[in-house]
Amino acid sequence: MTLPLWFEPTEILIGGEWYMTPETLAVENPSDGAEIARIARGRAADIDAAVGAAHAALEGDWGQLSAAERGRLLLAMSARVLERAEALAILEAMDVGKPLTQARADVVALARYLEFYGGAADKIMGETIPFQQGYTAYTLREPHGVTAHIVPWNYPMQIIGRSVGAALAMGNAAVLKPAEEASLTALAFARIAHEVGLPAGALNIVPGLGEEAGAALSAHPGVNHISFTGSVAVGQMIQGAAAANVVPVTLELGGKSPQLVFADADLDRALPFLVNAGIQNAGQTCSASSRILVQRSIYDAVLDKMAARYRDLVAGPAMSDRNLGPLISARQKETVEGYLHLAADLPIAARGQIAPDAPEGGHYVAPTLIGGGFGAHRLAQEEIFGPAQIVIPFEDEEEAIAIANGTEYGLVASVWSENGGRTMRLAKRLRVGQVFLNNYGAGGGVELPFGGVGKSGHGREKGFEALYGFSSLKTVAAWHG
Repeated sequence: MTLPLWFEPTEILIGGEWYMTPETLAVENPSDGAEIARIARGRAADIDAAVGAAHAALEGDWGQLSAAERGRLLLAMSARVLERAEALAILEAMDVGKPLTQARADVVALARYLEFYGGAADKIMGETIPFQQGYTAYTLREPHGVTAHIVPWNYPMQIIGRSVGAALAMGNAAVLKPAEEASLTALAFARIAHEVGLPAGALNIVPGLGEEAGAALSAHPGVNHISFTGSVAVGQMIQGAAAANVVPVTLELGGKSPQLVFADADLDRALPFLVNAGIQNAGQTCSASSRILVQRSIYDAVLDKMAARYRDLVAGPAMSDRNLGPLISARQKETVEGYLHLAADLPIAARGQIAPDAPEGGHYVAPTLIGGGFGAHRLAQEEIFGPAQIVIPFEDEEEAIAIANGTEYGLVASVWSENGGRTMRLAKRLRVGQVFLNNYGAGGGVELPFGGVGKSGHGREKGFEALYGFSSLKTVAAWHG
């Protein structure tokens, strides 16, 4: 299928102008391994120019806009995203490998982020502070300045919406470095921003390799805030680079998110969430639920029901719109298969299928459900980032909490129980950034602050918390006698 491009993917955007770079990088379709496009290979000099353009924008037209005017631009971007919805969905499906239905949902989410932050732009206020006689004291929320956004390949549109959208709403000027594996919708987003009249330099985009463009951006002394979503190892490097310049960082890293299923749970409601939260986007989701903790009295029943669903799962090409698509790359497939080899000492409860029409060059892994797990097993400790879940029994609340909290991560968890007191107790005791009670994911929840603890990162995206994170607080104390 031909890519629905209305832009030149080998260009970068700096200061409102599109430029070609001397070198380009191949874009691979994970569904068949074929090259479908080429993107620019940005270097440190391009990053330096982009940061300079962002600073100029803050001193120029972008910096002079009111919050309401910024909001209207974001709302215009939201509307344009929906106008181009099908083209964007096809780009995302072919670039990332996710089924077309999921890619369409990501388009809607991007538009919703822009709508939410567009509407919120003029609603972030300071406070007056009761103080001594003769003074009026108050606080102001101000943009950091130039914000760097290094986004991953698994959900480019969604993560651009929740990070770049919030940063622009607060009046920052952004430099976006998309993942080299999946840059097409990021470039399309930059085109849309350009089309609706976002002032020059407010958004700059430089694709390229992480060790080249990404490293230059995270270490640039002109950057005032860094937002990064990705692996723990890269997050550690980015935080180190930011520390050298003493700038704040929002890190959204890995996860090993559990769902806790108690004997009194509504299993008919829970089962779709138990399975889908593990295999969505072929399990390549930071908040994927790769651990299912089940009370021992219903363990066999839950495992059997999940296994029945797994056997019906089919992985196939993105455009065939099966339950899941391929992994992003041959390297990622090799990593996931390496983890599955570790399951040799555990029973495989069920495997899904790879569609017979799946091309040989695609990076497919059959979804795999692993039973008989225990909390210390490597498959229960390390992020697999593929379509695999491990099911672990527990006796009571105390053991469930010990297992759930027994990893280095702390991103998301859910509790399934009809006992309201239990769900509230566990919500407080789970060491994670987000807890779902009798659901998982809350339908995306643009309004809900998102982030982790431990090696899942720090800082919060989504909701109003993102706007606070993309701004700094200034205190003013005025003497008037």
